Amino acid sequence: MVMWTPGLDETLKGLRLSGHTWDDVALEMGYGRNTVLERGRRIGARKLRPPPVVAVKEALDRPARPPGHPATWGLITDGTVLEGDAYPYPVFL
Repeated sequence: MVMWTPGLDETLKGLRLSGHTWDDVALEMGYGRNTVLERGRRIGARKLRPPPVVAVKEALDRPARPPGHPATWGLITDGTVLEGDAYPYPVFL
């Protein structure tokens, strides 16, 4: 059983804020993964999230993009089994 001190809590929080995974934190602190994970949840040690991506506003009167355009094809296929695949039909520009 680990006797958690304020110093250990700060170390745990600091490692998580700097982007370390739970496995890395456990290895660095010398405790089991589940031990540091549970303590981290109790004290609110969270990984720093990247800033949200801000969408760029496009002109409302821009011409339509052609079929298979990377911007639109990516929106359709991201997160699916087709992610990263090229548009399957010839593109006439």
